[in-house]
Amino acid sequence: MGHIQGANRHDVLLFPERLDDYIAEDNPIRFLDAFVDELDLEASGFQRAVPATTGRPGYAPGDLLGTQK
Repeated sequence: MGHIQGANRHDVLLFPERLDDYIAEDNPIRFLDAFVDELDLEASGFQRAVPATTGRPGYAPGDLLGTQK
């Protein structure tokens, strides 16, 4: 069982069509999103970067650091 995943900003929603439509191409959050995606959380010492095989899954550490996909 993997981590609990947040909503993907590229998913189509009723209104607005996509959450990504509200974020300008030059918005700094796009840099943060790309940066967090490239981090090796396990190598950085995050204890729960690999989800446990038992129990309810926790939130993905990358989602808690910055942005989610």
